[in-house]
Order: sequence, then C-alpha cells, then structure tokens
Amino acid sequence: MRDEVMEYYPIFLDVKDRRCLVVGGGAVGTRKAFGLARAGARVIVVSLGFSDELSNTPLDGITLKKKEFQDSDLDGMSLAFAATDNMQLNARIRQAAQKKNVLCNIADGRDKGDFILPAVVDRGELLFAVSTCGASPALSRRLRMEIESGFGPEYGMLAALLGRIRAILLEREHDPKAHRKIFCALLDANLPGMIAAGQTLQIDAVLARILGDGFSLEMLMPEFDTREL
Repeated sequence: MRDEVMEYYPIFLDVKDRRCLVVGGGAVGTRKAFGLARAGARVIVVSLGFSDELSNTPLDGITLKKKEFQDSDLDGMSLAFAATDNMQLNARIRQAAQKKNVLCNIADGRDKGDFILPAVVDRGELLFAVSTCGASPALSRRLRMEIESGFGPEYGMLAALLGRIRAILLEREHDPKAHRKIFCALLDANLPGMIAAGQTLQIDAVLARILGDGFSLEMLMPEFDTREL
C-alpha cells in the first residue's frame, strides 16, 4: 500500500431521486443544476434571479425558488452547491452545510469545499472523469478534449453491448472464471472500429464466433442503430 495520501477520494455517486440544492441561478448554477438533473437528482435552485435556460427549462427534476438563501434550504439535502458570484455568501453556505452534515461544493475556485467536480466525457454507459484536484482546471479541460477525440460515441455503445452480454452470461449461470477470456477476445476484436463504421454484419460475425450462434447486435441491442453514431 502506498504511503502517499490522496487529496480526494474518487467516486461516482448515484443521485437518482436525491434532493440536491444549488444556490445561484447564473451560468455556473445552471450547469450544476442541469448536470444533476440529467443524473436523476431532484434539484432545487435558490436564487434571486435565473438564467434564461433555467427559467425556460422543460426538466421536471428542477425546481426554482426565487428567494434569498436561508440555512433551512439545506434541510433534507444530500448535496449542496454554492454557485453564486458572492464569495462571502458561498462561504456561509458551506458553513451552514457543515453544521447540517451536507457535503458542499463551492464553485468560485478559491475554496474547494468538501468535494470538487471533475471534467467529464459522457459516452452513455461509459464515463471518463479527469481531475487535477483543483490545481489546474486548464489541464483537466485539455485532457478532457483529448479523451473526447480519442474515444467517440462508439465506445459508449461498446460498453452497453458488453453489459448486455455480461447480464446474459450471468443469467445462464455461465462460469464467471470464463468471462475474462470471453471479454478479452471481444475487446481484441476491434469492435469500436466496426461500430463506428456501421459494420453490422462484421459485428455479428465476431459475436457468433466468440459467444456462439444466436448472438447478434440486433438481439442484444435492438434499440441501437450504428448509423446514428
């Protein structure tokens, strides 16, 4: 075990149906609110004003409250985001959150708060998260751009495809020890390139060769169309 101490513990949180508070209705608060809502959270945004995006949001998961922040706004919250342009107010939000044992993120960059948000590349069931622990947001953005260019949407489809295969093998009580060999063979078969090129027949051939007759892209993922990538 290494002696180095990590500044943060990396983790992916399931916030589905959890109440999360965002204080601040500007550009930063808007990004936080939409990101949380896309992850299934029930988001409450408290602010004296809201961006046009928030004011016209069609998302049911976002509730706007036009008011000044009060400590009681934190009651029942799983996470809090201090996203105002007022450093003193952000600090007060975090202090109030600490008293209520609510983890708080501060968006002004001067105080990292209890947690920070990484630069994210979203490929559906495949998520990349990059962080420099607040040392250099510019480096995080650069790395995110490189990941985006190197791993297109075909990798998200690949992750979903492998997930379906794994679920079927487990349902059939397939020997888990044999999974490694199967998935290594699938990963060595250049499936991302075939998916990106829309080569359905070639993908089906790979699936049949490694998994056996009856396995095909249409059977495993009827809702996906490689032409949409």
